[in-house]
Amino acid sequence: MRNIKLVLAYDGTCYAGWQRQKGQPTIQELVEAAIAALTREKVILHGAGRTDAGVHAEGMVANFHSRTGIPLAGLVKALNNGLPPDIRVLSAENVANDFHARYNARGKCYEYSFIVAEIMPPLLLRYAAQVAMPLDLDAMEACLPLLVGSHDFTSFEASGSRESGRSEGKGAVRTIFTCRLQRAEEDADGICRLTIAGDGFLRHMVRNIVGTLFAVGTGRIAPHEFAGILAARNRAQAGATAPARGLKLKEVFYE
Repeated sequence: MRNIKLVLAYDGTCYAGWQRQKGQPTIQELVEAAIAALTREKVILHGAGRTDAGVHAEGMVANFHSRTGIPLAGLVKALNNGLPPDIRVLSAENVANDFHARYNARGKCYEYSFIVAEIMPPLLLRYAAQVAMPLDLDAMEACLPLLVGSHDFTSFEASGSRESGRSEGKGAVRTIFTCRLQRAEEDADGICRLTIAGDGFLRHMVRNIVGTLFAVGTGRIAPHEFAGILAARNRAQAGATAPARGLKLKEVFYE
């Protein structure tokens, strides 16, 4: 029995997220079906996380157990032949039998892309959010150091988060390693990108942080109020959820 680790990239536009859902197209379901068709085995694909509907990935990690003897290079090629073009297996490797893509993950890095423009370029529509009014990027950037470190992120947690309401475990506490903003002038397409890495993320956490930063950038929330919103542990005090299409899972970290 082999334990095979996959690294995948996908455009999430046409999918209801990573996790298998009845009656909805998902990344997990399609990759599992491609593996089953190739190996003639029913497998369970364990993902490092559960990206939401419309969210993209360039470094999702997953693993499955199989008795197949197909060489890794052939496995990658065959799986891609059986998958739609908006889902690609980038690599495969044999890993220890007890490796689990989710439970062994030590952190993730996300990137949120947005463009400040009155007219949205059509070629960016699927991969960046549009902000039609001017943004004070200095004010937004001043809030970023407040996110770094270990905090209770209840204010940025969507309802239904996988640990919401649990008394055990770490609850809504997460540790952010780095958070930085790349400005439009640094990008050939004029896109701003917020990169945030941490040991884990609550449901919609990054999108809720970005939506609150948009409120800071447009003047609806003052920069000095951001620390109070984080400390309040109250979702009602934070900004709106930013659109899913701007979010991308860049990388999953392992020891």
